Amino acid sequence: MDALWRVSSPLGGITLTSDGEALTGLWFDGQKRFPAPLNADHEFRRLPVFSEAERWLNLYFSGRAPDFLPPLLLRGTAFQRMVWELLLAIPYGCTVTYGEIADAVARKMGKPRMSAQAVGGAVGRNPVSIIVPCHRVIGADGSLTGYAGGVERKRYLLQLEQNGK
Repeated sequence: MDALWRVSSPLGGITLTSDGEALTGLWFDGQKRFPAPLNADHEFRRLPVFSEAERWLNLYFSGRAPDFLPPLLLRGTAFQRMVWELLLAIPYGCTVTYGEIADAVARKMGKPRMSAQAVGGAVGRNPVSIIVPCHRVIGADGSLTGYAGGVERKRYLLQLEQNGK
């Protein structure tokens, strides 16, 4: 049985899930694609990985780039996991476009092109918000599009990172 934990943030409540060893989910209250109901499949209990995730979040929300990652288990398709690994490589305080991620995916797959929309679908299904920084992906024109936690949260996170650089 997976475990569930709740923490507070400047942007509202956050739900964390774990398989007992690694973080499997991090969602803002009310965000799109929030898995419901979690309580049926999850037991509310404190785990070391939740303490690590909370320490990471506290550093992050204090305006500092955490120098570690809690253990992660990213559950998704092979394509989604490839995209999420690329998200993890986006430096703190930087942004990339969906098209740039699509180009990187195409190179990794040995294809001439990859759809930015397909990448956007994978980015939008990121199960570990903030830590897997999908908020750092922006539209080709610099617009703040496509954040399951909401555009205002995305704007806040990007501004927080710019201030902490």
